[in-house]
Amino acid sequence: MKFLEESLIALDVEAASPEEAIISTGKLLMNSKLVEETYVHAMVRSFQTNGPYFVLAPNIALPHARPEDGVKEACVSFVRLKTPVKFGHSSNDPVRLVFALGASSSTEHVTVLQKLTALLSNQENVEKLLNAQSYEEIKPLIGGRI
Repeated sequence: MKFLEESLIALDVEAASPEEAIISTGKLLMNSKLVEETYVHAMVRSFQTNGPYFVLAPNIALPHARPEDGVKEACVSFVRLKTPVKFGHSSNDPVRLVFALGASSSTEHVTVLQKLTALLSNQENVEKLLNAQSYEEIKPLIGGRI
């Protein structure tokens, strides 16, 4: 499992729309050969079809698609947006922290979600993610979760 490794994190990314934000997180996974390009497109389609169901808390979105859409290995990438983007969620917009999730089975899906929940359920961790200047500041937050 590849969980928020340095190559899977980008800070202060420009995105003008939810789709651009999703593509940014998906490209990190694709460039690391963890998902196929079809998976990135499937995440965007899922948002366009189902709306912002994956905007789980204020500032936080977790786009994903189905394993058969092109996941090679369980993985999570993270993009912090330079400017918040409205995804259309009634209470959790706008979003600055976007985590793309790839899982090749439902068991992996649950495992990855548990790791993310442990990280994001602590508001202090969320604040650190919102304000970190480098991967070195983020690494201690995820060190025990890999």
